[in-house]
Amino acid sequence: MKKIGILSFGHWTPSPQSQTRSASDALLQSIDLAVAAEELGADGAYFRVHHFARQLASPFPLLAAIGARTKRIEIGTAVIDMRYENPLYMAEDAGAADLIAGGRLQLGISRGSPEQVIDGWRYFGYAPAEGENESDMARRHAEVLLDVLRGEGFAEPNPRPMFPNPPGLLRVEPHSEGLRSRIWWGAGSNATAVWAAKLGMNLQSSTLKDDETGLPFHIQQADQIRDFREAWKAAGHEREPRVSVSRSIFALVNDRDRAFFGYGNQNEDKIGFIDEKTRAIFGRSYAAEPDVLIRQLARDEAIAEADTLLLTVPNQLGVDYNAHVIESILTHVAPALGWR
Repeated sequence: MKKIGILSFGHWTPSPQSQTRSASDALLQSIDLAVAAEELGADGAYFRVHHFARQLASPFPLLAAIGARTKRIEIGTAVIDMRYENPLYMAEDAGAADLIAGGRLQLGISRGSPEQVIDGWRYFGYAPAEGENESDMARRHAEVLLDVLRGEGFAEPNPRPMFPNPPGLLRVEPHSEGLRSRIWWGAGSNATAVWAAKLGMNLQSSTLKDDETGLPFHIQQADQIRDFREAWKAAGHEREPRVSVSRSIFALVNDRDRAFFGYGNQNEDKIGFIDEKTRAIFGRSYAAEPDVLIRQLARDEAIAEADTLLLTVPNQLGVDYNAHVIESILTHVAPALGWR
């Protein structure tokens, strides 16, 4: 069995061809899509966070709204860019959203990807400390968040508070028990996957990673997952970790599917540079008739290694069509692969 969720970037554009023409459309349709995914039997609804872009940006109001509208489905992010985050404020927001959802939050965080503006995190009031770079800053913010989510008191109480305090040092409230074990790190390299394992974070691996060996993407990603699991075991954590990978997968079951995704020009990995120093490999997309799709996916080593698969959905095509995309995978593909 494999958990199957959706991953939406929440794109919106005023173009007449888009079903999400405003930020309001993107947010409200994200809620409706999560509800539809739960009704179809999917296991999770995850959302990407990008700043200064016509995409989803502030995740916690959205996660709380979905938590109030659903009962079973996991609700998460993949990922929140920690360069932009105040970890204590984030712990409050996350705790509140998790309590509203009844403990179903699965928060993916990371160093983040190239953004729409230069050093956008500076506009949010953050800057690397002396001797740090922006990646160091992101990891420092992440470590503070993990520490705060343990729920232990650290703040000296006012001797004359407005309201009575419990005894001892105070913690950030509201605290949601168990959320610390549901934090995931979006790793772009094998080294950061190992770092995440040592800190007891689950692993999220997307369709993009550093090209470290020149091997096909799915093999490099599978090796990353194995390195993560070995580091987790060596760290001596008591629980078993979780690992997710994301893919663009479309089962072509009708003419509309074929019109949208039957062009067949994304069936190979691609190599590029995400910045001036980092050579990256971008994983292929899958779009084929179900029987062909099943054979292709059976050869994907990284999917086999992961316990969770996130399906990247084309949210601008609207809720109804994306529900069809999800249902097609759950009905025509997942059972034959032993995922259901």
